[in-house]
Amino acid sequence: MADVFECVVGQPKVREFLRACVSQDRVSHAYLFTGPAGSNKTLAAFAFARAILCPHDPCASCDGCTNGPCNQIARRTHPDVHYLAPEGAQGYVVDQIREVVADSSLAPIQGKRKVYIIDRVDLLGTSAANAFLKTLEEPPADVVLILLGRTRESVLPTIVSRCQVVPFRHIPPSEAAGIVVQNTGCTLPEARIAIEASGGSLSKAAEFLRSSERGQFRAKVLRSLASLVRADDLDVLEYASEIVLASKAPLDAVRREQERVMEERAEFLQKSALRTLETRHKRALSNASLELLHQMTSVVRSWLRDVAAVCAGTPELIANVDAADAIRDSASYTTLARVWRAYECAEAADAAISYNVSPQTTIEAMLFEIREVLYA
Repeated sequence: MADVFECVVGQPKVREFLRACVSQDRVSHAYLFTGPAGSNKTLAAFAFARAILCPHDPCASCDGCTNGPCNQIARRTHPDVHYLAPEGAQGYVVDQIREVVADSSLAPIQGKRKVYIIDRVDLLGTSAANAFLKTLEEPPADVVLILLGRTRESVLPTIVSRCQVVPFRHIPPSEAAGIVVQNTGCTLPEARIAIEASGGSLSKAAEFLRSSERGQFRAKVLRSLASLVRADDLDVLEYASEIVLASKAPLDAVRREQERVMEERAEFLQKSALRTLETRHKRALSNASLELLHQMTSVVRSWLRDVAAVCAGTPELIANVDAADAIRDSASYTTLARVWRAYECAEAADAAISYNVSPQTTIEAMLFEIREVLYA
């Protein structure tokens, strides 16, 4: 069973606890994983799902079978493992939770259990929580609920009291970079860049390193930022359009995987089940698009932190080493105080994306504001 949990790096106590739950057949009906972004909660949740659902000793390859449950769960295509993220501007919408409640009463399609991984449960409002409480307290015997939140205190007490709480520790940046190097074979500078671009998430950093499209997207954002100091208004509008266009390229891989899954299941799923799968795929694509836009603001904030480091006289702290010359050039035209005001503009853009404001409008406004604030 060691293989399935080895991916939960930086969390030895969590690995030990989850292994014991499975090996001793003490899997509870509801868990709450709490910890900061980058602490590997999501990766742990999917590893736990693999350990619960694999009919063999859980492994990374299911004896080499590409359609085995472990591989399906790793690719997020297993019909009995459901992942949810907030779809509303301020968190979960009630219909999302009602759908979980209704679906949980149905029998598993492929395995002996169904697993629901519900991300950012700290954004579960009172109305959505009330629709969920009965299921959370007394779910069907074949259902396991894994809830993910930033802190225990940020989750509604009525949710916390019905779950077994599993705390995840903060992973220091130096240790995080070492973990990414160990698990991907990249260099230390590449690991730091990937972590910065992924908002501190180790699993997303590994994903970033595997995707050439994501790397190209980051490069486009960095080039736009470096050019702002000499850009006129038409240039800024063009940069925003190019970033929006570049953000769509990494989604092609998501679409291809979804099309493959639809073809694979078209023969044995009823039309109603296929429609449900199509709906889930649309949501997953929407979430992937939002994730890329948040990656964009992560890259912007990382670049601004590097400019601040140069302004503060500590250029050795630059994380985006492949853009160091452009960062020094930008720093020569601004001040530390201005950089932090620009940083606030990037944070505001990140919040606007969460509120489903038009990406084009958001990016245009952010670039204009950063140019104005940084270079007056």
